[in-house]
Amino acid sequence: MESQRSFLLIGLALVSFLLWQQWQKDYGPQPVQPVQSEQSAQQQDNGIPSASIDANGEDMPNTSGDVPGMAAAPQQNQNRLVQVQTDALNISIDLLGGDVVSANLQDFPVTQGSEETYSMLRSQNGLYVAQSGLIGRNGPDSNGKGRPRYATEQTTYELTGDTLEVPLVWQSAEGLTVTKTFVFEKGSHNVTVNYQVANNTGSPVSMQQFGQLKQTTVVPDGGNMFMPTYRGAAYGTDNDSYEKYTFDDIEDDNLNLSTVAGWVGMLEHYFVSAWVPPQDQKNEIYSKLSANQFAILGFKGQPVSIGAGDSATISANLYIGPKDQDILAGMARGLDLTVDYGILFWISQPLFSLLKFLHSLVGNWGVAIILITVVVKGIMYPLTKKQYESMARLRNLAPKMQQLKERFGDDRQKMSQAMMELYKKEKVNPMGGCLPLLLQMPIFLALYWVLLESVELRHADFVLWITDLSTKDPYFVLPVLTGASMWLLQKLQPTTVTDPMQQKIMQFMPVAMSVFFLWFPAGLVLYWLVSNIITLIQAKIIYASMEKRGLKTK
Repeated sequence: MESQRSFLLIGLALVSFLLWQQWQKDYGPQPVQPVQSEQSAQQQDNGIPSASIDANGEDMPNTSGDVPGMAAAPQQNQNRLVQVQTDALNISIDLLGGDVVSANLQDFPVTQGSEETYSMLRSQNGLYVAQSGLIGRNGPDSNGKGRPRYATEQTTYELTGDTLEVPLVWQSAEGLTVTKTFVFEKGSHNVTVNYQVANNTGSPVSMQQFGQLKQTTVVPDGGNMFMPTYRGAAYGTDNDSYEKYTFDDIEDDNLNLSTVAGWVGMLEHYFVSAWVPPQDQKNEIYSKLSANQFAILGFKGQPVSIGAGDSATISANLYIGPKDQDILAGMARGLDLTVDYGILFWISQPLFSLLKFLHSLVGNWGVAIILITVVVKGIMYPLTKKQYESMARLRNLAPKMQQLKERFGDDRQKMSQAMMELYKKEKVNPMGGCLPLLLQMPIFLALYWVLLESVELRHADFVLWITDLSTKDPYFVLPVLTGASMWLLQKLQPTTVTDPMQQKIMQFMPVAMSVFFLWFPAGLVLYWLVSNIITLIQAKIIYASMEKRGLKTK
């Protein structure tokens, strides 16, 4: 037990390595898929699903419009686009199919201070689009002639009030009229897609809505061990509220799930695009890898029958924006879990709520990080005290432990019995130092993931040179101070370790961790630094109390 601290430090390094391995598995770059030429892509399956009410597959379009926004004639493609601008979104809608083929987030610049806004959906430089329509026996997306070409009164729209509606109209020769309306609201990243279907054909019609996200499997900016940027799919059902589904998963196996409510989405580090079907209906969730190597994840709603002379409204929601937990939780069960805190989400979510509350008081995310670290360390103080006292008692037993080793030599059984008697006599629990640490680890790991995953920290200013808590310290001041605080902690916790190798490992750990922290987001390093400083103060208080009670701390 005299080398307990060195074992804990080695364990920390091992945990860091395992975290790195898991990051590479969950967030690392996906295998690169070959990109077909534009002409070839246009001749391939566009990935529009077959309706469950059709058995012959005739509703699978196979025309030159299979890749929205990538038609052979640039001028014709330009004429097909409808531009919509709100205070939150700047999007392009392709009149061929009524798909959203580009979307920029107006309130999120690419880099801090940049005038260029963050691009979520796009038809070029890596296809990533949100498709939707009506399939089935009479659906306009299943007429065997390709995607429907909608008409609109104008090609540019701008939100000036609280709500903006963008109607697209399609009409068949038989008298079936579909008005596909995109509804935008001020300050919202959610788009409501309504289909108003008027049946003037003289006979009943049946159709089924679908919504899907289509993205190239060639990921331009994969993750790394310091800043995970998972790019892939996810979905939720009534049984599994949140399940990641990577591009490799889509390539290996097609999803075919039936669920009440549910949702489908494509994830990035801080942002998500998601289709949310009606939550009071039964929906089908599916995935596929299209013939032109695009990953597709989507949903199909309930079939709707419309009698002759009748009309019906079909709706779904398309969210394109930041991972705002409050908003996402209100849209669908489990959608807020796209802020991926892992298995500790049940701890992380309350901690995030506390962090937001503290920020509402001080108005600075860096100060809020300091305050939440103080609060958490304060709550954990009884465990910390027990840990340090137990470790001090074990260190005080080191001379007696050495005597036992000299007395019993290699007789492990007698040595073990003698050790247990010594622990009982001195009222020392050999696990007393480890158990409090194990109880604290989930709390600190949960807070770690809060600081790593929360979009609120993106481009969040702190003080002086630290203008973005989500990126590394540009001058590496915080990592160096963190390493120095770890070195001071080592000096404050003397040990009887005499093995030269263990001593070198202990001396090297602050340096190694400082290097490790160089690429960490400043917010995370600030958290570790403040945590170490508080630990130093607590250790001083604990050791002073022990000295007063006659317990040796060195």
